Amino acid sequence: MAQKPLRLLACGDVEGKFDILFNRVRAIQKKSGNFDLLLCVGNFFGSTPDAEWEEYKTGIKKASIQTYVLGANNQETVKYFQDADGCELAENITYLGRKGIFTGSSGLQIVYLSGTESLNEPVRGYNFSPKDVSSLRTMLCTTSQFKGVDILLTSPWPKYVGNFGNSSGEVDTKKCGSALVSSLAMGLKPRYHFAALEKTYYERLPYRNHVVLQENAQHATRFIALASVGNPEKKKYLYAFSIVPMKLMDAAELVKQPLDVTENPYRKSGQEASIGKQIPAPVEESACQFFFDLNEKQGRKRSSTGRDSKSSPHPKQPRKPPQPPGPCWFCLASPEVEKHLVVNIGTHCYLALAKGGLSDDHVLILPIGHYQSVVELSAEVVEEVEKYKATLRRFFKSRGKRCVVFERNYKSHHLQLQVIPVPVSCCATDDIKDAFITQAQEQQIELLEIPEHSDIKQIAQPGAAYFYVELDTGEKLFHRIKKNFPLQFGREVLASEAILNIPGKSDWRQCQISKEDEETLARRFRKDFEPYDFTLDD
Repeated sequence: MAQKPLRLLACGDVEGKFDILFNRVRAIQKKSGNFDLLLCVGNFFGSTPDAEWEEYKTGIKKASIQTYVLGANNQETVKYFQDADGCELAENITYLGRKGIFTGSSGLQIVYLSGTESLNEPVRGYNFSPKDVSSLRTMLCTTSQFKGVDILLTSPWPKYVGNFGNSSGEVDTKKCGSALVSSLAMGLKPRYHFAALEKTYYERLPYRNHVVLQENAQHATRFIALASVGNPEKKKYLYAFSIVPMKLMDAAELVKQPLDVTENPYRKSGQEASIGKQIPAPVEESACQFFFDLNEKQGRKRSSTGRDSKSSPHPKQPRKPPQPPGPCWFCLASPEVEKHLVVNIGTHCYLALAKGGLSDDHVLILPIGHYQSVVELSAEVVEEVEKYKATLRRFFKSRGKRCVVFERNYKSHHLQLQVIPVPVSCCATDDIKDAFITQAQEQQIELLEIPEHSDIKQIAQPGAAYFYVELDTGEKLFHRIKKNFPLQFGREVLASEAILNIPGKSDWRQCQISKEDEETLARRFRKDFEPYDFTLDD
């Protein structure tokens, strides 16, 4: 028999507006049935007079649900929380304590941390320290059976929680929040993490707690920040959810990944921050700014903003991009590049028609500097690669085509992202996916489907050989190359009868045309692509 889920409510900063909160809870319970608990994060008490609180404290009024709250976040409200280990503040209202683990009779495990971050010892009554975070982790994470906790309650947001996720609105998660809370969330792997203090509502896309293809699957985490009770903007301050305690769940059901799951935001720095230190923000490499305009001013160099370098008497001297150890056919500054095939140039990447392409509009996305694979790209280059992919999808969609993107990091020295448009009339995306999987099975290639929001950098290490394909739906298939791999595999699948039905074009060397014809195709593509050219916006 399936375990009946608990029905819980979480709330943001109450700030002394107890009547508004509990009246709202009563209305919700009248409409939707009773809830088991109310969990409050942020400032439970405010700067308002104590008259309203006195009615609850003395029993004149009673909370309409069993309520658990976090402690003070400022000196003004420390007086309400006399016992650091927690205590009952009023009937049905319990202060959890400075830090600890609350386990309900159902087995639900809630970890709580009161206050705001302080790196100085001794801490004040409304702060937590690196030692507090370390002790919580030690209590839980040192056992071999530890998988995570059901719920984490903190008042501050975790720093960097917005990485890889949906927009957090006006809150800059690279500047706001606590790095210690980020470290705690990274270690405890809560299924739900609630926070407040920023006066806004933010429900981040769920994120995974394991590295795809490198670690066994684990449950996802949902971070929810809640607004203040009774805020005039009517931002969400109450969050209702149902949960079955982790220890009572079937293992397969627990690790089931939501469709919109993303990478772990706290792994962006490349490694977890050590306790007591700030999580370092990712260091991004300076841009290469040496390229050629493709307009009438042939040969004039331009800056990364797209303006002529003549316009600035003191041009900034950028760091040079990675250089190849020898001649490279794809580094834009290299004399080996066939520049007549280049159709668009950005700040960090450029587009070129594929030599011997599967179609007249088969293009490559290439980094201007020398990078071997997507895994080795700096953050700013990745950002522009994604911008080019999104733009090409829109461009081809307007022409009745969907595009397939693939990379083969095997027996190649410079990243080439192949972008091949497939007419919508030819086949559906599922047909393309099935064709790749079928041909992979026939050639004994293990082609695995990876989550839509996954980052290749989390799956493959620099220097590792791999092949991956990305469909227009965002679905991705990945193969880790261990020994040998057919060099034309991606082309063979797309040229097959199931897709483009041009099997004779599976080898690019059989598809070469004259330089004059290549120049004609390049001019046509530049003209057609111009309305979509984001580099002209600079």
